[in-house]
Amino acid sequence: MAGLGSFFARNAVKASGVLLAACFAAAPCWPADQTVVNGAGGSFPAPIYTRWLDAYKKAHPDVQLNYHAVGSGGGIRQILEGTVDFGASDGPLTDKQLQGYKDSHGFGILHLPMVLGAAVPAYNLPGGPEINFTAEVLAGIYLGKITKWDDPQIRDANPKANLPSNVIVVLHRSEGSGTTYVWSDYLSKVSDSWKSRAGTGFSINWPVGLSARGNDGVADLIARTQYSLGYVELSYAIQKKLTYGKVRNSSGNFVKADLASVAAAAESSTNVSEDFRFSITNAPGKDAFPIASFSWLLVPAKIEDAGKRKAIVGFLNWALSDGQGLTQDLVYARVPARIVSKELAAISRIQ
Repeated sequence: MAGLGSFFARNAVKASGVLLAACFAAAPCWPADQTVVNGAGGSFPAPIYTRWLDAYKKAHPDVQLNYHAVGSGGGIRQILEGTVDFGASDGPLTDKQLQGYKDSHGFGILHLPMVLGAAVPAYNLPGGPEINFTAEVLAGIYLGKITKWDDPQIRDANPKANLPSNVIVVLHRSEGSGTTYVWSDYLSKVSDSWKSRAGTGFSINWPVGLSARGNDGVADLIARTQYSLGYVELSYAIQKKLTYGKVRNSSGNFVKADLASVAAAAESSTNVSEDFRFSITNAPGKDAFPIASFSWLLVPAKIEDAGKRKAIVGFLNWALSDGQGLTQDLVYARVPARIVSKELAAISRIQ
């Protein structure tokens, strides 16, 4: 993991939503013969997208691909409004959003799973003990029903841990977020109380907690707030050296998020829809981490500009082949080959 810290030092995704390619916000600073493609979306996949765009640019200097980490909600909004060439999200568009886009444009938007990640419960406790979390505990904390670290439900799952009696400082995202979508999608599957009180979404009417912007912002707030608990994408937890716990999966096993357990969640999931709008939270399998998710690129099914179409299709094909080899040192798992083959067929139909 040594390379991960240095990579993030060079390519930090700031909570304020700075550009991951400087040219995107300024006057054009690329050669006139370059094809410029702009995208925006979640901070969940931003580290791997940064790595990919840098690598692709070196191999294809005639293409300038830019990505702005504004959160999945912002990425969805911008692709629907047509202000970017592609969006990125960790949750799918709704049927209403897709139909509205198709009605106004005459063609749809493709959901293309590009990478696998996980949302993890990260916390700041003296001594950094490893804590086991059950679905009931995580839902109870975020509903405000479990308020202290030594609550009996937490103690039951951690009989050997020295748990403090301090109040849990609950943290969550402030903006429309794909990581929030993944987290709330999981809680909605495992807790009827959460499903009826808050539900699944990019933005949640939070019962309790303090907020920060971006995965980077939540990770920083956890790091400086003792007795806090928040959810962040796995790579951010590792980069920030946060302690994060195991979560009991649908088979009853406490599993820690890593490359193997995230990949196991994808491999064990059988509900792969033809349009790729599917969820793998709470996946079956004894080794599956239960809060894992694909992250999608949102790409119009028809791209009028021939140069941009060639650039986007070329990048997508590369990212799903050579680019997958760059995922693991940033703690993202590869997209399973059975899904990649279907995606490549869909990409070949982009007009």
